[in-house]
Amino acid sequence: MTEYSWIKSYPEGVRWDAALTETMLPQLLDDAVKKWAQRPALEFMGRQISYQQLQVMVNQAAKGFQLLGVKPGVHVGLFLPNTPHYVICFFGILRAGGTVVNYSPLDAAKVLEHKIGDSQTDLLVTLDMNMLYPQMAAMLGHTRLKKIIVGSVAEMSPAPEAVRAKLAQAGQLCAIPADAQHLSFSQLCDNDGQFTAIAESDPTQTLAVLQYTGGTTGLPKGAMLTHANLTAACSQIMETLNLKPRVLVEGQERVLAVLPLFHIYALTVDMLFGLRLGAEIVLHTRFDVEAVVKDLAHKKITVFPGVPTMYSAIIHYPAIKEFDLSALKFCNSGGAPLPAEVLQQFQTLTGCSLLEGWGMTETSPTGTFTPLTGARRAGSCGLPTPGIRFKFISVDDPRMTMAQGERGEMCVAGPNIMSGYWNKPEANAEAFTADGFFRTGDVGYMDEDGYIYIVDRTKDMLLCSGYNVYPRTIEEAIYAHPAVAEVSVIGIPDSYRGQSPKAFIKLKDGAATFNLEQLKEFLTQRIGKHEMPQAMEIREQLPKTPVGKLSKRELYEDEARKRAL
Repeated sequence: MTEYSWIKSYPEGVRWDAALTETMLPQLLDDAVKKWAQRPALEFMGRQISYQQLQVMVNQAAKGFQLLGVKPGVHVGLFLPNTPHYVICFFGILRAGGTVVNYSPLDAAKVLEHKIGDSQTDLLVTLDMNMLYPQMAAMLGHTRLKKIIVGSVAEMSPAPEAVRAKLAQAGQLCAIPADAQHLSFSQLCDNDGQFTAIAESDPTQTLAVLQYTGGTTGLPKGAMLTHANLTAACSQIMETLNLKPRVLVEGQERVLAVLPLFHIYALTVDMLFGLRLGAEIVLHTRFDVEAVVKDLAHKKITVFPGVPTMYSAIIHYPAIKEFDLSALKFCNSGGAPLPAEVLQQFQTLTGCSLLEGWGMTETSPTGTFTPLTGARRAGSCGLPTPGIRFKFISVDDPRMTMAQGERGEMCVAGPNIMSGYWNKPEANAEAFTADGFFRTGDVGYMDEDGYIYIVDRTKDMLLCSGYNVYPRTIEEAIYAHPAVAEVSVIGIPDSYRGQSPKAFIKLKDGAATFNLEQLKEFLTQRIGKHEMPQAMEIREQLPKTPVGKLSKRELYEDEARKRAL
């Protein structure tokens, strides 16, 4: 271990070589029930569900899924916001022996079609909401999707009839057909919960989640995350907090889960880590700054994982000083670089350290962490998380390993690293080095004390409010516009989102021009909301390389000059 320079920078009580739990995910819930059966596991719209009650619901869902044919090798989709349905179905699918496929409501129809076919999803769970159900109903008949299980927000609330009436009056509910292609969530769970136990499996080899992540080709790839990957990631987080005295106390914390659970960050840090901690997980279906601030204060939230845009919204909330946020113990920012100004203002406001880390879908998503104690390193994303090894390889010659302090492509290895991309042998060959390290596509370096700094990306990817956004996806959609001859999309700094896409467009000869709002209207059905360009510039010519390929380097330089003025 002495060759790992970062170990000397670890805070007291945290060990890089700590024993990490690698087990089947339902064991996390079973262990929590043994310790905290009567303690609240979930809170939704004022209704509390204890750990024991959650286990009963999960077992009923597991039997329901098995009756529908779910077993090892069967993939079930989740197209859900943060409601108890997500937690119940996630563990129910795994307990039945199946694999979870996460779907994002932000995805365009083309992406949903691709994921259904690529992941081999025949069953999917969603809600009877206008913002959700119609997107999946449209997939019945022309994709392999065969059956949709439909739940309702009202059935998980403390006042089902009143909530249902309010949602109906607001026009938010859909009528669900009564046919063989549909099953209600209540029907799924209408059983005695006596599921058939699955034969003991190797958690390092058993696929738990297919978590789709974009690619420069425009079509997302399914990262294969095993049970061991995700339980190891939980153990890594626990170990980084193994301080003396302890900051978090098992069985006594409250986690505010407003990040979407279909995203790997929330899945691991909010839900899985929350259950491992024996916490009460307070679920919000979306980020509403007023609702978040009120719950942080009134429900004495102690753990709040977020992204920079959320922390920025909280500190700029007009009445923020009227709320007592002193219960907060642990706040973590991920998904995008955290502006120093936001960090300082949030810590001054709450008295709680706002930590930062780096991770990816492919790393479950642990990677680096900022120690709770000790001085912070400006510009650093922290130290390697327990159990993870880092190396940096030459961008020009991947066979060459760079010396410490020299820049190179960051490569990682550890128990949390995905087993590969689903049905993508060529992508896997490119994604891993000969000695098994995952190539992240991020360029950075490690200083003499083991702190990591990310300086660039080899992959053409933007981070917008924590979501991976690929310029080529946007470019292909813009090219469908009849007036567009050429387009290049780059990322520009955005104080709220971290980055936003900007489109540079050359029009066809004689074509009528258009503005940003007209472009957005054209793209509405072609790309997701998180991918929508937030700026546009029409030019007579776009920069090109000597061989005629569109070049983005000059566009980035132009934008940098504008900001410097």
